[in-house]
Amino acid sequence: MTEQTLGRLAEESWNRFDDHESVFYEGEWHRSHTLAQRARRVTGGLIEAGVGPGDRVAVMMATSPDVAVVYQAVWAAGAVVVPVVFLVGVDELRHILGDSGAAALVTSPELLDIVRAADPRIPIYVDTGELAGADEHGPLPRDPSDLAAVMYTGGTTGRAKGVMLSHGGLWQVAKDAFQLSYQPGVTRAIVPVPLSHAYGLIVTIAGMHAPEPQQAVLMRWFDPKAFLTLAAEQRVQYGTVVPSMIQMLLAEPLEDTPLPELRHLTCGAAPLGRDVLREFERRMPGVQILEGYGLTETSAVTTFNPPGRRKPGSVGLPLPGYTITIRDDDGEEVETGDIGEICVAGRSLMLGYWGGLDSPLVDGELRTGDIGCLDDDGYLYVVDRKKDLVIRGGFNVFPRDVEDALNVHPAVAVSGVVGRPDPVHGEEVVAFVQLRPHATATEEELISWARDRVGRVKYPREIHFTAHIPLTSVLKLDRKALRARLS
Repeated sequence: MTEQTLGRLAEESWNRFDDHESVFYEGEWHRSHTLAQRARRVTGGLIEAGVGPGDRVAVMMATSPDVAVVYQAVWAAGAVVVPVVFLVGVDELRHILGDSGAAALVTSPELLDIVRAADPRIPIYVDTGELAGADEHGPLPRDPSDLAAVMYTGGTTGRAKGVMLSHGGLWQVAKDAFQLSYQPGVTRAIVPVPLSHAYGLIVTIAGMHAPEPQQAVLMRWFDPKAFLTLAAEQRVQYGTVVPSMIQMLLAEPLEDTPLPELRHLTCGAAPLGRDVLREFERRMPGVQILEGYGLTETSAVTTFNPPGRRKPGSVGLPLPGYTITIRDDDGEEVETGDIGEICVAGRSLMLGYWGGLDSPLVDGELRTGDIGCLDDDGYLYVVDRKKDLVIRGGFNVFPRDVEDALNVHPAVAVSGVVGRPDPVHGEEVVAFVQLRPHATATEEELISWARDRVGRVKYPREIHFTAHIPLTSVLKLDRKALRARLS
């Protein structure tokens, strides 16, 4: 059996340390050896049920310790994990199950009706109860090049596609990401990100590389007040967040909940405004936000800001084994500091899209569709998504620039910017704004605020106030939903 496979990695991580309190969830600690035993029993249950090497097993569960148990068991059985965000609807689930050819599905009791409506024929297992009745079973032999996961993209630009990720790719990225972020003695994390997202999946795998026992405070779903309370009560030292969570936390009285042991928050999945970062760190002294960047197609992480070597505003340095090139519209490499499409090459890229769909890989390099630049030290800066670019009167307007300006207004909780077709200028810049509780602001005030900060080309000509800015199921800004409001 080779080393770089996920079933073997899980087994090694369980055997590395004595039994200890491992996961805190909804008021209860779960011990490491108990979780390991359950995973081995679920492995046995899957094998008894006829799940074998290469079979796809969909996992649509509310976040809980059992999610990682099921992932580890599926890998140990030689099968392929198909994570499904528990917020998807019936149609999307039906597409994922049918497209992946899933042989079985593991779910949570509250999701059973959705699962049955999507495909009543598929074998369904609720939590780990039935599967965990089997005898324990160790990991079956696999190869690092074998398929480990098919992760379906959010589908914000169309029907979700299955990204094929290998054992070796996930193993390596998780190891490199953990080593870049690791600080001896910093072992207690709070994890509010969905474990069904690429970010949550890699966090789960990264912990298996730890050289000392780790403890995770797991949240079923993110709530800013609960986050602060748990972080204080459990004395967490670091955490994993996305930008929308930072925005929600800024709407809370942060100063009323001291977190003296919190060292840093790793932030990914979408760009974070530099002024938002500064405001958070001003109100939470001693806490650093360490930004990273990645896509499902790069096994979740491509770059990261290591502790002690952070450059605020950047998303960090490439992980070992990854090379980043910035290219223009003709595919030519641009000069250092110039903006272009972020292109990634390396050993941990996806194997391709499930079903043989057209791949964004060109000569072994991933064309990400993201716009950014590199500085002289090799740090990456992400500007925006190429597809979200607004071209007004021949000038390029990146929505993120406008959102960053609006988001630091005292009355604004979060904003989203899109383009609207315009007969004169080609496109017009339109902003949707969610105000903080009890705050007030006028359209004219916010337009003036943005114009003073981004100039007379980029500023929004329209402001639409909304009770909630739409987010995708993995808490990213959903610009597709915003554009639909203008149609």
